[in-house]
Amino acid sequence: MTSLKSQLLARAHAEGFDVVRVTTPDAIPQAPERLKTFLDQGCHGEMGWMHDRADQRGAPLALWPEVRSIIMLGMNYGPDSDPMAGLADPSSALISVYAQGDDYHDVIKKKLKGLGRWWGEATGLPLKVFVDTAPVMEKPLAAAAGLGWQGKHTNLVSRSFGSWLFLGSIFTAAEVEPDEPERDHCGSCRACLDVCPTAAFPAPYQLDARRCISYLTIENKGPIPAEFRPAIGNRIYGCDDCLAVCPWNKFAVAGHERKLMAREGLRQPRLAELARLDDAAFRTLFARNPVKRIGRDRFIRNVLIAIGNSGDTDLVGEAEALLEDNSALVRAMAVWALSRLAPQRLATHLDRRQGESDADVLGEWRRAGLAAQEPFLL
Repeated sequence: MTSLKSQLLARAHAEGFDVVRVTTPDAIPQAPERLKTFLDQGCHGEMGWMHDRADQRGAPLALWPEVRSIIMLGMNYGPDSDPMAGLADPSSALISVYAQGDDYHDVIKKKLKGLGRWWGEATGLPLKVFVDTAPVMEKPLAAAAGLGWQGKHTNLVSRSFGSWLFLGSIFTAAEVEPDEPERDHCGSCRACLDVCPTAAFPAPYQLDARRCISYLTIENKGPIPAEFRPAIGNRIYGCDDCLAVCPWNKFAVAGHERKLMAREGLRQPRLAELARLDDAAFRTLFARNPVKRIGRDRFIRNVLIAIGNSGDTDLVGEAEALLEDNSALVRAMAVWALSRLAPQRLATHLDRRQGESDADVLGEWRRAGLAAQEPFLL
């Protein structure tokens, strides 16, 4: 099997994977209890899928009893510039590095299937491939296999690639010699914890997803809680801050897979242009891209929060136009954005409030009235 493992490494690199290691299905014995604590505290928010299959998520053998080895693979998607540089231009939008190119699920799964076909023929044994869509705790497994370690921000950190590895796995019924896990190299560093705009880390190695900008802008389906909106800034899909500040990124290099590279139209696009997207234009702009999955309305919700945080009065008209959007979620955030940029202009649109029936939109009108001290809005 040693010779076959060497062939596996060569094949994986030929498919475009940057690192491949092997672990055993019993390599993360602490995962079930840690997951239970996370779920019991409600830190998963609206991500009910984490709770629904928690027994399988915490124990690979519960997911697939035939698994004997787990092949963990990483693909570098390192950015070619500072992901946080765009924070200095609040009239532009920041999209997380991982979501500026093609959907990594599709790119990596295709490569995994190709590698899996060869591996199945070579071993004559069954296998399964997974990329972030099954109840697999990929980060603990990757750490157990030696791809890196889970940093204080709970994400994987690699000595060679810093914060920027997409993960995939092959569960195989073949016995493969496991690799040694990587030890934790965080030391006393707190950079990732201290940079978080919403204080989403109650303690090192713990995340409360309900406070995380990535969760709020992607997984959260309704209005984003008002307490977090100012801290979101111009981040309209995800957040890279805790990844980007990691000192281990000094060893990182730009990714090489062309399909995962940033599209020019998604590098700090202008908020004004994004605010004008209807459903068809949204689908065209984000074709084959992970942003597409949240849909136009949630996306425009995020854009309006960024507009409200921008301080750019040239964007007042964009917020005004969305006061009469078909989506209540959009209308609610248009009220909030306009109350931040030009509260007196919002007061001229009182007729919109009087014809409104959605509770969330009416709630934003009431909040705006209190903020602007307009008695007719109280």
